[in-house]
Amino acid sequence: MTKTSTCIYHFLVLSWYTFLNYYISQEGKDKVKPKIFANGARWKYLTLLNLLLQTIFYGVTCLDDVLKRIKGRKDIKFLTAFRDLLFAILAFPVSTFVFLAFWILFLYNRDLIYPKVLDTVIPAWLNHAMHTFIFPITLVEVVLRPHSYPSKKTGLTLLAAASITYIIRILWLYFETGTWVYPVFAKLSLVGLAAFFSLSHIFIASIYLLGEKLNHWKWGEAQELYPDSVYKEGKESHPIPHITRPHAILFYQNRDGRSAIFRPIYELV
Repeated sequence: MTKTSTCIYHFLVLSWYTFLNYYISQEGKDKVKPKIFANGARWKYLTLLNLLLQTIFYGVTCLDDVLKRIKGRKDIKFLTAFRDLLFAILAFPVSTFVFLAFWILFLYNRDLIYPKVLDTVIPAWLNHAMHTFIFPITLVEVVLRPHSYPSKKTGLTLLAAASITYIIRILWLYFETGTWVYPVFAKLSLVGLAAFFSLSHIFIASIYLLGEKLNHWKWGEAQELYPDSVYKEGKESHPIPHITRPHAILFYQNRDGRSAIFRPIYELV
């Protein structure tokens, strides 16, 4: 896709998620609806938190797209780095987790996650917008452009912090209201809850690693080089042309291991 097409695509996705958040907020004001938004409102559901997360991510992405066209890439490296970190740590893992966890539980026993009574409250298109379409949209972002991933230790630590924060919120809401966010939790013993939360974190951590692998599979392995280094093309080595020292160079080695491209970091994102 061209830069203009990418910018338009991101704007359309941002508009879609903004619309979903607005629509759901209006649904929550309807007094006829059941108490699905009570006791923590809509911010107790990971599905709805994910919609807000995706809105924030694509908002940052659109801002990044626009500023690059106005100011140039080298002037907004912090914003680009934040965009990539947000995608790697939260946007990809959470949306994929919501998609897989919801449909696995739904197909096994829908009453554990999405009781049938909700079909009379939530339109089918909205259910798929919240739980199905989020996955292909995230995959498109993976193949649309490369994303810089942090070290595995940093990435998994930040993801664990986010997971623990949400688990604490679930437990706090239960102790405050006596009601579990999801029906499946009411079916589990204390040991079962601990096992469920542990397996859920392992699952989302695996999704994080999958996202990193997909990024590598599509875009190759990124290494940061500096001036006066060399790059290899086939079996030959070539000096990298001199550039101003503060600008690192990203070296992308293709999957065949035989060819490479190099560009200043502000030209690659």
